[in-house]
Amino acid sequence: MTVATDAVIEHLHGLLVALGEDATREGLQRTPERVARFFRELTTRQPFEFTTFDAEGTDEMIVVGPIPFYSLCEHHLMPFFGTASIGYVPNGRIVGLSKLPRLLEYFAHGFQNQERITQQVAAALMARVEPKGAGVVLHARHLCMEMRGVRVPGATTTTSALRGVFLEDARCRREFLEFDARQS
Repeated sequence: MTVATDAVIEHLHGLLVALGEDATREGLQRTPERVARFFRELTTRQPFEFTTFDAEGTDEMIVVGPIPFYSLCEHHLMPFFGTASIGYVPNGRIVGLSKLPRLLEYFAHGFQNQERITQQVAAALMARVEPKGAGVVLHARHLCMEMRGVRVPGATTTTSALRGVFLEDARCRREFLEFDARQS
């Protein structure tokens, strides 16, 4: 394991002890290693090739969803998870369909907040494809809100980011949001 991972394991062991646990008992002995692996998995972004293709005249809206995602709340280090709808109107190029879920996964990794992920996905889609417009809607449950604090199980938070024609054209915006509503 790397020095950083070893340090995380050591700190997690110390956390268990500080919380009054016997970190040497069988059920907890490997917990720091498992938790360190979990955090490494959810905070490491995997680069990918964002492929696009000639749109061959396609100029109507393309929407992919519901796309499941998982992230970690930067305020409480607890999971939040949900689904996304990602759409765009091509402007000469279309995206390989698997790249939209990969884009979401890329930004969901790390200590995040839902609002930022939504904005990052929309901005990246606009920058990489230069479509006529893009829309991103995330629906998520936050365990930090369900398990602590206000304790509201099942509450869903919805965020959206609309760019280009999705923001400027009411018909386009409505069509996208109706697609999202059908997928939720």
